[in-house]
This record gives sequence, structure tokens and C-alpha cells, in this order.
Amino acid sequence: MKYLHTMLRISDKESSLNFFVNALGLKEVRTIDVEEGRFSLIFLAAEGNEESQIELTHNWDGDDLGNGSRNFGHLAYEVENIYEVCKKLQDKGITINRPPRDGRMAFVKSPDNISIEILQKGEALEPTEPWLSMENNGSW
Repeated sequence: MKYLHTMLRISDKESSLNFFVNALGLKEVRTIDVEEGRFSLIFLAAEGNEESQIELTHNWDGDDLGNGSRNFGHLAYEVENIYEVCKKLQDKGITINRPPRDGRMAFVKSPDNISIEILQKGEALEPTEPWLSMENNGSW
């Protein structure tokens, strides 16, 4: 398992980039603008440590973040075989909140409700049962 990123929701892209890049000194690794979903994902990392990133998620139409309680999104880990990892978690009594129906992505939660994203390394695996027909369980 490889740590990928921590996701943070941001309300103002310009001021957030000013803080994280200009003040804190992180560098922009890549940006993904998703027109149909009306959001941007901005990945930042410290110089020389590009593998450990934060993902800033900016919803173009705004997002009520309250007093910071909605800013934290999730931790993300890359795994060699998402089906094996999800089965192992399930066998230990962990609820798979968002099953890997697509062979690519799943979500679980820690005992303190911290969302953990599990991503398949490389290409998505061929969709297969029981994951293919498994419903979402709660939120993630």
C-alpha cells in the first residue's frame, strides 16, 4: 500500500494557492478541471517529495465549509489489488462504504468516521462480483 494524498476542500482557489504555494512553498504538481462536475482538483507537493501530495478540491459553484468542519475530505492509498484489499477489510468487519464496482476506487471509514479512499494501482481491474452489484453503504 502506498500513501497518495489527503484531500482538502477549499472555498477560494486564488487565496488557497497563494497560501499553499506562495507562502508555504508547495508546488503545483497537476490540476484537473472537470467541466461536467464543475470542480477542480489541484495536487500540491513539497519540492523533492512529489509523491506525498495534498489535493485541493474547489467546487466552482461554491461550497459551504462552515468553520472548517467540511474542509477535510479523505486520505488516499494506492494498492496492488483493490479486490483483495477490500475482501481483507470486509473479513475484518470493516464496512465497504463505496465498493470497487469499477475495479478502480473504493471508500471505507475509520472508527472516527475519517474517509479512506482505496485506489487500484495502474489500470482498473475487470469489474467482478460481488463488488459489481454491491450497493453503497452510508456516506464516504
